[in-house]
Amino acid sequence: MPTRRAALALLALPALARAARAEGWRPTQPVRIICPAAPGGTADISARLLAPWLQAQLGQNCVVENRSGAGGVIGTQEAVRSTPDGHTLLLGNIGPQAIGFSLYRNLPYSRDSLIPVGGTVRGPNVLVVHPSVPANTLPELVAHLKKNPGKLSFGSPGVGQSPHLTGVWFNQATGTEAIHVPFRGAGPAAIELVAGNIQYMWDNLTSGIQQIKAGRVRALAVSSADRNPQLPEVPAARETMPELAQFDVNTWFGIFAPAGTPRPVVLALSQAMAAWQETPEVQARWREMGGVALRGSPEEFTAFVNGEIEKWSSVIRREGLQLEVG
Repeated sequence: MPTRRAALALLALPALARAARAEGWRPTQPVRIICPAAPGGTADISARLLAPWLQAQLGQNCVVENRSGAGGVIGTQEAVRSTPDGHTLLLGNIGPQAIGFSLYRNLPYSRDSLIPVGGTVRGPNVLVVHPSVPANTLPELVAHLKKNPGKLSFGSPGVGQSPHLTGVWFNQATGTEAIHVPFRGAGPAAIELVAGNIQYMWDNLTSGIQQIKAGRVRALAVSSADRNPQLPEVPAARETMPELAQFDVNTWFGIFAPAGTPRPVVLALSQAMAAWQETPEVQARWREMGGVALRGSPEEFTAFVNGEIEKWSSVIRREGLQLEVG
C-alpha cells in the first residue's frame, strides 16, 4: 500500500496534473474504484496508487473499496451492475477478467460486461516457501512434495486467480500433489505463509517481494520465461526442470468500466492513466515491486485482455479444469 508520503507526492504535482489533465468528461460525484481483492495485494496497491492521481486530475474524491471473495467474482459483479457513467470503476486482473471465463461454468457476467480502459502493472508470480520447508531450490521442493504426497498445502488469493492456476499447472507438470488453500486476497495468504500455516505459494512478485527481501519467506523461482531484475539470483521455473520447459505465467492488473460507459468517459480516464504511468513516483513503485507498467490505449488494452482470455482458455481446456462459482 502506498505510504502517506507517496500519496502526498502524487497530489503535489499540480503543474504536471494541469499539463496532462484529460479533456472532456468530468465526474459530478465521488469516483469509487472497486478492488475485488483484500487489502495488501497487487490489485489493492494499484488501486490505492491510482486513486489520488485520479482525484487530482478529475476534481472529485476517489475512493477504493475492497470487495473480495469468489476469486474476484463478487467485486466484478458489483462493478458490472453499477451505473455506466464513470463514477464506478473496477481494478480488474487476470483472474476474474481472463481465467474465470474458462474456469467457471456459471460465471455471472461475460467478457462484454466490462470495457477495458487501461492497464496498471504486470509481472511474474514467484514461488515462495516458509523457512521451515526443507527446500532451497525448486527441484528440492518437488522432491519433498513427492515424498509427502497430499501433505503440504499451498495458498492463493482465491480460486481461479493467477497464483492458484500457476500452482495447479506446477503440480500437474511436476507430478506432485498438494492441498490448495484459497484466501480472500494475496495479503491474507501471505500472512498465513509467514505464520507457517501453509507451506508454499505462488505469489504475485509485485506484492510478495517485500516479504522475500525481509527474509520472512524463501524464493525458489519466478513463473515468467526469464529472470526478474529485482531478484536476479532467483531462476525462472523453466530453467530448473525439463518438466517446466513451457512454464510461463505473468499476472496483470488494470482498470475496467461497466459496459455502456460512454466513449468520452473511457477516453478521459485513459488519458489520466497515461499521464499517471509517466510520473516518477509510479515508475519507481513498479520497479520496487518487480513489475512493468502496462501501458496502452483502451483498444490496445482490450486486445491484450482478449489475448489473455484465449491463452487461459487453451490451458484450462487442456487440463480439464471446471469449477462452479460458489
